[in-house]
Amino acid sequence: MKPLSLLIPVALLAAYAPAADAPAVPASPVAVKKELLFSDDFEAATPVKEWHKVVPTFAVEKGTLKGTQTRDKTAPAADGKPAVTAHAAVHGLEIPTKDSIVEVKIKFDGATMIDVEFDDRKYTGAHYGHICRAQVRPNGVTIIDERDGNMRNDIYEMKKDPAKKAEVAKLLAGRSATFPVKLEQGKWYAVVVETAGEEMRVSIDGTAVAYLKSSGIGHATKSKIELGVAGKDGYFDDIKVWNAEPAKR
Repeated sequence: MKPLSLLIPVALLAAYAPAADAPAVPASPVAVKKELLFSDDFEAATPVKEWHKVVPTFAVEKGTLKGTQTRDKTAPAADGKPAVTAHAAVHGLEIPTKDSIVEVKIKFDGATMIDVEFDDRKYTGAHYGHICRAQVRPNGVTIIDERDGNMRNDIYEMKKDPAKKAEVAKLLAGRSATFPVKLEQGKWYAVVVETAGEEMRVSIDGTAVAYLKSSGIGHATKSKIELGVAGKDGYFDDIKVWNAEPAKR
């Protein structure tokens, strides 16, 4: 068990002034735990079989999962080599869920972003089956409905045309929300990501910090959970995935 950082004062996480169009963050959970589907403390001699590489590189180091973004620059095809697109490092789990609670400890060690993502590779209405995600940065948490937002096939293609920027912005209204937080490099934080119906809620060290309700989050089959790291190094530990049901509120 790795030590967590000291609890962040609630004032730093909750007493902020989010953007005018950002939704209020519910004080109570949106999801209730049912059965435990998966857990890993990264202490085993061999990787747990459910893990698989998506975008390298990840490695188990001193009982933690370490991710490092190596595809940090976009490079065109040259000298017989294919083009390379900048992309966060991604590690995947084959854990099908609809509503869930994901608990995981994270630590920034040069990383600029650490996220928990839900995908469905069989879903063809969005680029690469992206459904939704929660991105944690040292200065903010963003929840994104990708299925009906930025990764929806028609919107994904429109984003490539600068002339359609205003049209894309209208289509993306309400499909993501960002909330400021203040996190430090080198400290462990306990992150909880709840999905229930069309709602996603994120807590850090026991304080609710971000929330979004959007149709794509309610996708019935989230077949994969993926962990991502952008920037130098980011660490994960003590991950647990629970099946869940919507909380009665």
